Amino acid sequence: MREKIAFRMTLKPGMLQAYRERHDAIWPDLVEALKAAGVHDYSIHHDPDSNALFATLWREEAHGMDALPMLDMMQRWWAWMAPLMETNPDGSPVSVPLDTVFHLA
Repeated sequence: MREKIAFRMTLKPGMLQAYRERHDAIWPDLVEALKAAGVHDYSIHHDPDSNALFATLWREEAHGMDALPMLDMMQRWWAWMAPLMETNPDGSPVSVPLDTVFHLA
């Protein structure tokens, strides 16, 4: 069984192109780590009026996402992305969970 997760992050002004380029060249090892953690169909969308990034992903019920922040690779990715977006003191992106209020299957 899979569950859909949605969340919001904030991009710093003027950083959209760099954000796109870094994700266009996402590290293959990071992709493998995400898949190994049970992540599927991961999308990030940008709202130019607010610079908000809206992300959705599907994850397996028995996912391993909670272990991702402990990976050196994830820490390096966060450090590389930190100049582009709002981050927490641990370097992770500030991420606000979003509740689903409508879904048409």
